[in-house]
Amino acid sequence: MVGPMQTVTPHEPPSALATKQSAAVSGPRASAKYAVEAIGTFFLVFTVGAAVGSGSTFAPLAIGAVLMVMIYAGGHISGGHYNPAVTLAVLVRRRISLRDAAAYWIVQFGAGLLAAAAVRAIVDPARATTIQTTTLGGRTLLAAFVVEALFTFALCYVVLNVATSKDHPDNSYYGLAIGFTVVAGAFAVGAISGGAFNPSVTLGAAVMGLFAWPTLWIYLMAQVSGGLAAGVTFLALNPDDK
Repeated sequence: MVGPMQTVTPHEPPSALATKQSAAVSGPRASAKYAVEAIGTFFLVFTVGAAVGSGSTFAPLAIGAVLMVMIYAGGHISGGHYNPAVTLAVLVRRRISLRDAAAYWIVQFGAGLLAAAAVRAIVDPARATTIQTTTLGGRTLLAAFVVEALFTFALCYVVLNVATSKDHPDNSYYGLAIGFTVVAGAFAVGAISGGAFNPSVTLGAAVMGLFAWPTLWIYLMAQVSGGLAAGVTFLALNPDDK
């Protein structure tokens, strides 16, 4: 799960990020932006699969931590989305073009699938078989939709406010805020939905056997709804932040 950040010029302090989001998606060459999105998404999905597949009790912390460090590492080049729902929210917020957004989505899903394949090849199959596939039905279907939509909204809403708002020109805590949003969501509702909050993670988790394919649509619908709602909410609450 990810957060967009801004390009910093050599004459600006590294923390002067909040007013530079548009430069992050237009300044660096396209190949660099897409490569960074691929790297960040790969490590996010790989960490999800390896931590959960190995049975680690600290999986939420590992996932939030890798998201945080990848945001700090690549945000100045690509915006550090690593999440199609975040890219959608940034698109609604008008900080990325439709062409770049479409390319980001292709790269993010591709990197997630590659990470899932790597996890299947690396994680001990004997240990992986002890991890149950998350299945939904009846009331749990609705519950999963609600919590995935809520925490995807929270993640995207935090991203837009800490990493794209002009009111935070000297923001150096964006990575922590975004990473800990994922940690909070994973601990709070992981037992209900699995705590994906990211379509790339969702698809990768299905490939790794963590999510059941027949109910994948509920995750994707919830996450798209959360990203759209976050973008619309930001615009409504910040009409002067163009």
